Amino acid sequence: MTFQRARTDEQRSQRRRQILDTAAALLTEMPVAKLSLNELSRRVGLAKANVLRYFESREAVLLDLLDTEIQSWLAELQQVPAFDGSTARERADLLADLLATSMARRPVLCDLFSAQGTVLEHNISTDLAVRHKHAARRSLGSLVELTRRHVPELGADGAAALVESTLLMAMSAWPCSRPSDAMLAAYASDPELAAMRLDFTDVVRRTTAITASGLLARRGERSDTGPAS
Repeated sequence: MTFQRARTDEQRSQRRRQILDTAAALLTEMPVAKLSLNELSRRVGLAKANVLRYFESREAVLLDLLDTEIQSWLAELQQVPAFDGSTARERADLLADLLATSMARRPVLCDLFSAQGTVLEHNISTDLAVRHKHAARRSLGSLVELTRRHVPELGADGAAALVESTLLMAMSAWPCSRPSDAMLAAYASDPELAAMRLDFTDVVRRTTAITASGLLARRGERSDTGPAS
């Protein structure tokens, strides 16, 4: 393919979108760790230097893709009506299931989440780091508000703590739930070993539900002794 420089804002936006769409497609075939700038350039049909006209590094591409994936996930979550007619504990369990199952349906999002701190936030400029963290802060705020809509009894601090715990668990559980071929063979060879295989959805759902129960109980204890913040 002969490279033609994008000269208008619309053309530059289209070229960036093309690069991001190609990266997203590649991540359905391989984990973040194996996606190289060379492979991305080859698949998008541009020289590596031309890809770097639009993104400062491979990590910059993936951070932008992470924000896109998060926004799509949030849009899905915001379509779910508030849980009504149940106790705070029951609504928290429903929220835990919603978060776990919706993330499990988005393997690209989970893979990017799991690589965020160890890979994606390296090899980037300070300016990009600032923009990324502001975007992450806005997304966290949206998740906290969504949590409060479903379980208002948690309060602002409790909702923030629950979101933080859920995301940290998801980041840790995702790579552990993607065993190598050797580990899959080991699990298949012995039922006792198979019981040790981590199920991402179950772990995130259970951890989120238990954390929510603990936060609600602590908030209730504070309410018994004085006004809760």
